[in-house]
Amino acid sequence: MIKKCSYFIVTASAIAVITMAFRGVETTLVTNDFYKVSEPMAYNVPTSKNTIERINEELSDNFSLETNNTFIDFKEALAIRESDGDYNTVNSYGYMGKYQFGKGTLKFIGIKNAKDFINNPALQEKAFVAYIQKNKWILRKEIQKYAGKKMKGILITESGMLAAAHLGGAGAVQDFVRSNGEVSFVDGYGTDIKTYLKSFAHYDVSSIKAEKNPKISS
Repeated sequence: MIKKCSYFIVTASAIAVITMAFRGVETTLVTNDFYKVSEPMAYNVPTSKNTIERINEELSDNFSLETNNTFIDFKEALAIRESDGDYNTVNSYGYMGKYQFGKGTLKFIGIKNAKDFINNPALQEKAFVAYIQKNKWILRKEIQKYAGKKMKGILITESGMLAAAHLGGAGAVQDFVRSNGEVSFVDGYGTDIKTYLKSFAHYDVSSIKAEKNPKISS
């Protein structure tokens, strides 16, 4: 009986040791697979003033906090200038919405109901694109002839002309460029189209196609 008991005790101990061994291997494998760091992580912080200046120069050459100057950047910058981006504003001259449209301009692009316009942001965005398309068509010859030239110290560009046309109409832009900058429109608040020609000169609006009669669907 003592021998049998001893046999069972030895057997049980052996099984326990083998089981623990396998569990140890399993634990080691899981740990190695998921948490192993093959190489030490190190951060080299430059202490030389010349090195830091060189790195800063390289960063400034490759990165910029400025926008990409796309059409979206163009329209949002213009909206800030016109109304601080407020869809519901109406100024003292009756110009409405985010991009400050007058009733005459709205009719010009096919919108007859001013109340619907002021209460419909989506319609205001469509109206802006349509008006840019219309002005781009009206100014197509001037854009081709004068873009890239300087007048009164201002570089004439497509985006600048379209912004100025939004302020004073396409006819005012035609008068300015055809007179070599001698004739310049000023709005009721004293803003000269030269300001818009200069401020909005560096945007890419090539994605907007010129349209003689753009259609608005509300």
